[in-house]
Amino acid sequence: MTPEQIFSIANPVATVGWLMLVLLPRQRWVTAVVTSFVVPLLFAIVYAVIIATTFGRTPGGFSTLGDVATLFSNPWALLAGWIHYLAFDLLIGTWEVRDAREHGVPHLLVVPCLVLTFLFGPAGWLLYRGVRLTKTRSLAV
Repeated sequence: MTPEQIFSIANPVATVGWLMLVLLPRQRWVTAVVTSFVVPLLFAIVYAVIIATTFGRTPGGFSTLGDVATLFSNPWALLAGWIHYLAFDLLIGTWEVRDAREHGVPHLLVVPCLVLTFLFGPAGWLLYRGVRLTKTRSLAV
């Protein structure tokens, strides 16, 4: 498979996970199995295979921003980075839904946080922490 083909499969898989978080927040199997285990496991396997087969074979690195730019000019390294984001952002979204459920934060307030986390990772997490603080007066994890 090409990086583009894998990308075109990974994105819809992630989107289904996110839609489940938005539409099925009370279904514990969504956060206990699908979005915290199955989907991240699939992404981790794909990521590990890409890294195992390409690491050290492409120019660039992590020492400078220029090195990172060079590294990500390789489609396989770029795909690995994208899958890394898909997996970890989904895990953060899963945590947001679980945490909101545990602390009585209304799901309608969590949905914008999930959308922002899906699109802009840390910004969505930051918004959720603000919503959580406003609703519970606590930042405790």
